[in-house]
Amino acid sequence: MDDKPPRLKKTSLVRVPIRLGADVFLNGAISKVSIDRMIDAMSAYGLLLKNHNVLRYRACATSAMREASNGAEVVARIREATGIQIEIIDGEIEADLIAATDFGHFIGTEKAFLYVDVGGGSTEFTLYSEGRVIVSRSFKLGTVRILNDMVRESMWDEVQAWITEVTAGYDKINVIGSGGNINSIYTNSGKKLGKPLSYFFLVNYFELLKSMTYHERIYELEMNPDRADVIIPATKIYLSAMKWSRAKNIYVPKIGLADGMVKRMYQDSTQGHDLKTLFED
Repeated sequence: MDDKPPRLKKTSLVRVPIRLGADVFLNGAISKVSIDRMIDAMSAYGLLLKNHNVLRYRACATSAMREASNGAEVVARIREATGIQIEIIDGEIEADLIAATDFGHFIGTEKAFLYVDVGGGSTEFTLYSEGRVIVSRSFKLGTVRILNDMVRESMWDEVQAWITEVTAGYDKINVIGSGGNINSIYTNSGKKLGKPLSYFFLVNYFELLKSMTYHERIYELEMNPDRADVIIPATKIYLSAMKWSRAKNIYVPKIGLADGMVKRMYQDSTQGHDLKTLFED
């Protein structure tokens, strides 16, 4: 047993949709209302950590906090109010953490995959081949930005050029989709875990989404209100990535940044690196 790699298992997954990007991408800063909600959410997370007897933790903030003019101030306020220290990580670190996720058993070692993690403010792309990372990059192409008409056509062109270039030398590429939107689509597809969605399925689903109103997506597809609007731009990003990489299928293993954070924490702990203890001074 000692020579086998560790298997990390989730015991709890709690999501609080605050959507900071709606503040930051439009106004440049996080509003007082959102700050108060963040403090409440982190206080709740703190109680969950204590209840689960968590000894080590890591809390990361991504694109919205990166760009907020008051990001450092918000981090300080949350630390003071809750005892939890948040790291504001840049796009490259975010992509690196996502790349740390352990899905080698899922993708195998003989194929090439383009990993696509879609967020509200940015999308991270990682190309894998023969079980290793070839290249990773983060783009300011996110669902909240698209909803608010903050993504220029030149950004789409830049992403297309990059994907086309890095995947050009591979005959067969598949896409791995990460994020709440593709997870929602996968759940609604009825596919068995491990089976991919085809490009044509996603095209048809995209047309279905566009044919429905916001409220129809909530009631008929049973989507959460905070999912029913962003799912259209998210699907467009996944479809574009598949088209530009010539991928016929997208796999949805339901892994993401949080999984990479936990994996990296484990690696650091086994190598003697210091980690934050719960509510340390």
